[in-house]
Amino acid sequence: MVRDRLLSAFPQLEQDDIKSTSMGAQGEDVQLSPAARKIMPIAVETKARRGIAVGRWYEQAEEHAIAVKAAVEPVVVMKEDRKDPLVLISLNFFVDLLVDRYDHYKDWLAQEQEISKLARKEKK
Repeated sequence: MVRDRLLSAFPQLEQDDIKSTSMGAQGEDVQLSPAARKIMPIAVETKARRGIAVGRWYEQAEEHAIAVKAAVEPVVVMKEDRKDPLVLISLNFFVDLLVDRYDHYKDWLAQEQEISKLARKEKK
């Protein structure tokens, strides 16, 4: 689900640029190639459960978003004692943010890729 959504958002990436791992495997649950990591500097851990408390919190945030009667996204900010606050947003909103970030930086990324190509040529 996460892999497919990311690949659909970034058609310039190849299928092998984003891989899902099997349940119980060590490391990230969604592995990114160096090219994908430049676009999305993230590490993804996925969890699937029948029910979790944050699901109810998110539903409450959705209700608040509807009540605002404007185009707003539900966001949950949660904090455990002695831990940094975390933010919960929908996968679609998150991917939209990644796409916006990429659109903002794509010219810079293209320049970086060109510099890397030239450096590899010079080594040969």
